[in-house]
Amino acid sequence: MPLGTSIFLIAVGAILRYAVTASTSGINLNTVGLILIIVGIVGLLLSLFYMTLWSPRRRERTVEREPYEEPPRRAY
Repeated sequence: MPLGTSIFLIAVGAILRYAVTASTSGINLNTVGLILIIVGIVGLLLSLFYMTLWSPRRRERTVEREPYEEPPRRAY
């Protein structure tokens, strides 16, 4: 789950949990909001874990070359 999706789920869950005061007969919106927050946090942690530990790392290469020398100038 990408970072943006995780942050979106956390935001939607927080809105449902703390800002919505409506009540429904078959579903508890506070519980749905809490579930979305938890799923978003888990997705965020997994995304960060993947980005830091499992991503391919760049290896530094050292290329040795002769030092650059200016070509001799022509006199006109």
